[in-house]
Amino acid sequence: MALVVSPPNDRKRVKVYELRNNDWFDRGTGFCTGRIVNDESKVYVESEDQPERLLLETKITKDDGYQKQQDTLIVWTEQSGTDMALSFQEAEGCAAVWEFVSQVQQALMALAGPDDALSDDAMESFSNPLVLPQPEMGNLDEIQQMMRGVVSTPPGRDALSKFIISEDYIQKLARLVEMAEDLESLEDLHHLCNIMKMLILLNDSQIVEQAVNDNVVLGVVGALEYDPDFPNHKANHRRYLQDQSRYKEVVPITDPVIRKKIHSTFRLLYLKDVVLARILDDPTFSVLNSLIFFNQVDIVSYIQSNTGFLRDLFGIINSPESPPKRKKEAVEFVQQCCAIAKSLQPPARATLYSNFIQHGLLRVITYALSSTDASTRVSGTDILVAMIDHDPNLVRAYIFKAIAEKQTPLTDTLIELLLVEVDLGVKAQAADAVKVLLEPSPPPQQPQEARQNGEYLSKLRGTAQSSNQNEAFLHKYYEMSASKLFQPLKDLERKESLNDLSFQEVSLYNHLVEILMFLVRLHLFRSRFFIFTDGLASRIAQLLSCPQKHLKLTALKFFRQCINLQDGWYHEQLCRAHLFGPILNVVYETMPRDNLLNSACLEMFELIKRENIKPLIKHIVDTYREKLEEITYVDTFQALILRYDQMMHHNPEQDASMAEAQDADREVAANGNQRWQGLKEDAAEEAYFNTSDDEDELTPAQPIPQPTLTNGTSPTPKSLVNYPDDDPEDAMDATARLSGSGSPTPSKPKSDTADGPSSPKATAAAAPQVSQSPPERLSEKRRRQEDEDEDALGKLSNPKRRSSTSSAASVSSNSSSQGSNNGVLRRKKGFLERGKEALNGKKIEISFGGKKASSTTGTGGGGNTGDDGGGP
Repeated sequence: MALVVSPPNDRKRVKVYELRNNDWFDRGTGFCTGRIVNDESKVYVESEDQPERLLLETKITKDDGYQKQQDTLIVWTEQSGTDMALSFQEAEGCAAVWEFVSQVQQALMALAGPDDALSDDAMESFSNPLVLPQPEMGNLDEIQQMMRGVVSTPPGRDALSKFIISEDYIQKLARLVEMAEDLESLEDLHHLCNIMKMLILLNDSQIVEQAVNDNVVLGVVGALEYDPDFPNHKANHRRYLQDQSRYKEVVPITDPVIRKKIHSTFRLLYLKDVVLARILDDPTFSVLNSLIFFNQVDIVSYIQSNTGFLRDLFGIINSPESPPKRKKEAVEFVQQCCAIAKSLQPPARATLYSNFIQHGLLRVITYALSSTDASTRVSGTDILVAMIDHDPNLVRAYIFKAIAEKQTPLTDTLIELLLVEVDLGVKAQAADAVKVLLEPSPPPQQPQEARQNGEYLSKLRGTAQSSNQNEAFLHKYYEMSASKLFQPLKDLERKESLNDLSFQEVSLYNHLVEILMFLVRLHLFRSRFFIFTDGLASRIAQLLSCPQKHLKLTALKFFRQCINLQDGWYHEQLCRAHLFGPILNVVYETMPRDNLLNSACLEMFELIKRENIKPLIKHIVDTYREKLEEITYVDTFQALILRYDQMMHHNPEQDASMAEAQDADREVAANGNQRWQGLKEDAAEEAYFNTSDDEDELTPAQPIPQPTLTNGTSPTPKSLVNYPDDDPEDAMDATARLSGSGSPTPSKPKSDTADGPSSPKATAAAAPQVSQSPPERLSEKRRRQEDEDEDALGKLSNPKRRSSTSSAASVSSNSSSQGSNNGVLRRKKGFLERGKEALNGKKIEISFGGKKASSTTGTGGGGNTGDDGGGP
């Protein structure tokens, strides 16, 4: 059987909301229609910006608990358990859609067959509607008992809600409150209180809306004043709500709907926070929050869209003729608007702040912060904090503009407020605001599509301009504002004792040190010179002598952060000012108690030891060694001393071993300066290695020609560039003679080549003169001879590479003769013996890749190959 329901004729403009984590999320704005497709009734919401996109598509069922709240709101719960809401722009559109939904549900109920899932109690409730007796003084107990039995089942709760709404039952009950008070019938008043509680806890939004109407609210809260759980106590809710002085209309609001919503919102907040705070359950709390939220959305929308209202509101504060009382009320109104904006979605909140800034919101903040009235300063601080939480760049832009116009920036106003404010809450908010405004804003991340078009360059130029403004702002801050902000810390130098600090001064010093830590962490370059040139670190160390432990901990946090930065400049300044002495005094005062202050000090020294910060370890142990040795209840300081001794080679065990080594060296020197070189080789090998190279190379039968310059002077021995020769053997011999590790008999220079000092051959001839140096050490000679052996073996294997091998051997010999004596004895003894046999003229066969190469060497160092098998 098809549904016979007429859907709405036209589309209705609406906003779609979804409840997420107890907060209403705005899905978007669109147009709502009701349709019947294939005997299924659905509600559609098409996006206003993108008509092809559906913001909502929901099927209407008979089980969905649709509720109409106020005149423009429909709330229900989807079958998945998600709470949804439609906020209509006009009451007529809401009424049309609500009528369509109601008709569909009634038709579905009529079509329900016997196999329907409705329970017997529900069917009975539909066949026999709930009827309560008319409220009178004599039957209140009966009404209470009937309601208590009905609310135990969901169908009964629904039937009771419909009956209460249709019969306007709350208003009839509210009239009995005054009658019971006149009769002084406390029992009837207790019954009325219980009845009102059960009605509100039905979680029906229409019942709650009726309870806060003008003609009913006093009776409802009057009944709730007589709580039977506290029979000897009576609240005064009616007197609070009747106080008309709490309603201050700064600028007249002509719209009666908005005025009614403002009053309803105030009463709902009072019910939630005061009257029903003890008995609220989660569903009732959610219903109250939903009503408050949608009321606030309508109020804020009216305010920000009404240009005349905003002009009159901010004109009160900017006008010098306005009385201070009216200015104060205007500031408080703006504060309430900003507080409401915290619960709005980011787009709506951004629109509100944008409209407020255009009309002079930041001038309002400046006025409020500099006001002499304490409550006005509190309101101004709340507005500033709310705005910073939304977008601190808006406030920074205002500060940059003030600096460019040579006006007092907002940060200076905050500094003055922080220094003179007695309200600790305002002082804390001002300190937090200063830190946020001084924080450098990171450059925004540009999306890939923005990089591909021209928007990226324009945004990049804007970022660079903002960076320049930020640098100018920081420069002005450190030049003028910072000295004023930290002047109370500088004044500590004139104080001999800190035992008489007031609570306000302690709070101020605590905030100043916190701000200083913030600057040290973010402004590495600018803050370091400011801190130590003004002596602020010493003043913070002075705070360690105050009796307030939390202030001592804040001072320790500052030094802990300076150490943890791993900045050598900070470490040097801490040592130069001797700032570890006061910290050790704190350790002495608190030891051996395991309290937070003592643990913080120990952790700081443990950090120095763990990170092995050598300048700090050296300074601490050098300066305070006696104090450190006296602290023995923990091993931190003994470990510091040990680390220092290891670092400075003052370990007693190491000193003893070094002394023994020195005695042994002196004994060896007395026996001929012969050091032990490990295992002794045979006599022939020792005689071979102890033979001087000069005896083999410089023989009397072969004098070395001395090249001369044109002026008749001998050239100064120096190393020259080794140019390769055409003849590989001559080049090999020249290179070997230049390095002092060639053949025993040097080759003669060619006669057809000039013997100038720049000639390679002249260099080869003059090489022995360069080698006239002190005798080589035994280890160096061994290393050099091993390289020669490798060279000889290489020439045996491939004569074509003799020149390059000899050059490499000479370079290796030179590098080894300059002090590299590591690993001399690691060579194999057999390898040394094969090298000696090759140099003594014995025939050696060496296998390369399965082929043999034989050679016989003489004293000339050359080799005649027999079967040249070639290298691999």
